[in-house]
Amino acid sequence: MLSVDELFKGRHFEREIIILCVRWYLRYKLSFRDLMEMMAERSLSLAHTTIMRWVQRYVPEFEKRWNRFARPAGGSWRVDETYVKIKGRWTYLYRAVDKAGKTVDFLLRAKRAVAAAKAFFRRAFAKHGRLPQKITLDAYQASHRAARELLAQRQGGQRMRIRSSKYLNNLIEQDHHSVKLRLSPMLGFKRFRHAAITIAGVELMHRIRKGQFKLEPREKPRRKSGARCSLPDPNAMTHPTSHGRFHNLHQSPLARRR
Repeated sequence: MLSVDELFKGRHFEREIIILCVRWYLRYKLSFRDLMEMMAERSLSLAHTTIMRWVQRYVPEFEKRWNRFARPAGGSWRVDETYVKIKGRWTYLYRAVDKAGKTVDFLLRAKRAVAAAKAFFRRAFAKHGRLPQKITLDAYQASHRAARELLAQRQGGQRMRIRSSKYLNNLIEQDHHSVKLRLSPMLGFKRFRHAAITIAGVELMHRIRKGQFKLEPREKPRRKSGARCSLPDPNAMTHPTSHGRFHNLHQSPLARRR
């Protein structure tokens, strides 16, 4: 894995600016042109395509670094699919959360079929290294078939419980809303690969908000009476434990008095 200095080597802009733009785009309802105007107010001349390239380049790197600190999900999964439009066509985003609402995994697929469901479950099982105790699905039979066939191939899979419940799946449907709320202002994607990377970044920010990462405890800083708070350190997105500033991901980038 590249060091932080190597990751941003040769870039025209400082890494703090790059990380800030990527984080704001993934977290808030901002377009590339919105961010371009916001940077212009700070005397930084950026093209909206530059920010787009930053998102595509750095989201996979951020995801790899954060995943090293991921907390394990629970053993009761709620699985469902939602729709994402790419180049005028609907594609399918498979997602799962545990009963506490923590994200288990997600996968973007072009079609809604048994093969797509199997790919999602295979990835989710490999990521967590163990089988869940329960899987709650909707009434779509392709997902039931995929789960049964995969579990039948694994040791102890016959003991896993697969059930269908519209009531219990309300949890995952509400979680879809939080992700799609951010995707709506993006006005659709042009390429499948770009969509997958961007959605991975949105999901990462969603997981950070839900506290799904185990980080080093932060020591309470000492400051003199009347002193101003320091600016948030956007480098925290590159390395979650750098300076112990995980909390900065949820703060305004403007300094303020306590």
